[in-house]
Amino acid sequence: MKPQELAQEVAKRRTFAIISHPDAGKTTITEQLLLFGGVIREAGTVKGRKSGHFAKSDWMEIEKKRGISVTSSVMQFNYQGKRINILDTPGHEDFSEDTYRTLMAVDAAVMVIDSAKGIEAQTKKLFKVVKQRGIPIFTFMNKLDRDGREPLDLIAELEDLLGIEGYAMNWPIGMGKGLKGLYDRVNNRIELYRREGADRFLPLNDKGELAASEPLTQDSIYTQTMEDIELLNDAGNQFSLKKIMAGNQTPVFFGSALTNFGVETFLNSFVKYAPEPGPKKTEQGNEVMPTNPEFSAFVFKIQANMNPAHRDRIAFVRIVSGEFDRGMDVVLHRTGKTMRLNNSTEFMADSRETVSTAVAGDIVGLYDTGNFQIGDTIYQGKTPIQFEKLPQFTPEIFVRVTPKNVMKQKSFHKGMQQLVQEGAVQLYKTYHTNDYILGAVGQLQFEVFQFRMLHEYHSEVVMTPIGSRIARWIDPEQMDEKMSSSRNLLVQDVHGDPLFLFENQYAERWFADKYPDVKLTAKL
Repeated sequence: MKPQELAQEVAKRRTFAIISHPDAGKTTITEQLLLFGGVIREAGTVKGRKSGHFAKSDWMEIEKKRGISVTSSVMQFNYQGKRINILDTPGHEDFSEDTYRTLMAVDAAVMVIDSAKGIEAQTKKLFKVVKQRGIPIFTFMNKLDRDGREPLDLIAELEDLLGIEGYAMNWPIGMGKGLKGLYDRVNNRIELYRREGADRFLPLNDKGELAASEPLTQDSIYTQTMEDIELLNDAGNQFSLKKIMAGNQTPVFFGSALTNFGVETFLNSFVKYAPEPGPKKTEQGNEVMPTNPEFSAFVFKIQANMNPAHRDRIAFVRIVSGEFDRGMDVVLHRTGKTMRLNNSTEFMADSRETVSTAVAGDIVGLYDTGNFQIGDTIYQGKTPIQFEKLPQFTPEIFVRVTPKNVMKQKSFHKGMQQLVQEGAVQLYKTYHTNDYILGAVGQLQFEVFQFRMLHEYHSEVVMTPIGSRIARWIDPEQMDEKMSSSRNLLVQDVHGDPLFLFENQYAERWFADKYPDVKLTAKL
């Protein structure tokens, strides 16, 4: 591909993640976006499990049974001349590490907020990560079809809790059973609720008002809306694309994903204002530009058994620069070895197609036989590249894991090795006996792990809790096995590095007093 062609293709890319608290409607809005992208013909909501319809992006068995998202799905489609890559992230806080890593692979984020509940703890947590990265964030206030909080209160809370300016792109005319429509400030029109086609739009005059002949003008809700709009125009924030690009202002859209109201207007604005792929920093302190002709990419996620029939592993890769061609040779930075990328795929949640070419900004899946680790960089060219490290959490709760059936050791060990490579749980082994110990940020990760071991590897496992522990790594040269006791279990991580799992802070302090010269670290 010529440099000019590459630049044109990269400019078409819009790669973003959808973040929210569980039940805010993230998966539902994802489906509606896929509808507009022409990828699916109907949206089967997670709530409609009895009908056999499941969210397109929730492909894992446990997600269908529980109606929650616990993995980050990737979906790709074309819309209005742009190539859209959506990453649907887990809402549940126990899987926030997966979400944090996913946020390293996107250029923008869409934050979905339940208009009845406002900003919840998990949303606040995820927003902080987005803010640290300085990436643009677009806000969708969802569930307008239900009675919720006052729109002005929601925007005030957004600004107070998250420390970001909010600019209302549209404004609700009523809500719940009294919902009449949306006042579209950007397109100077009103979008009527429960109307189809072009008839749902009513033009506004130069003063931003409806023609007096329109029946809606006689409604007191319309009068209230016009007072709100006047207040927003006089005292509200001014729209600033510069601030949005810096992550200091968020465009706020109101709507209802469930009834597909306001979603198309949101998507059109997002495609218009969201950024194209940007540069990424390397550990060497350089920036790699997306239009650099030499291919580079990093692995931000590994998922086992996306296709249960084939027991496969997919490494999710964000292309940072250049062009991907199936069959190309790349260098894996961690090992320095050259490898050929023969098997590649692009995603539509549970369906896939083989991808032959892709450019910076795209997400591709590489079939993995165990070569990749999360955070790996692959590149072409003579200059070695290693992109910045991805975030990794230190586990807080731990369990011992043993197979219920000792005759099925092979499938047990295979499942343990493959599932931990996804990064949702951390694997340790006791120093002498090599017993498996799993560490996680939350209990749900263990439940999902146990479920998947049984259903994907036919290995029933017994998990024995050993409670909350404080993980601290120790320099192998300073380590003495006699330092271990019942209060500080000595284990090694997947890289063979030693660490102690302290029972509590008291046990950690006791150790520090006894061995003052020994240096312990929270992360390697």
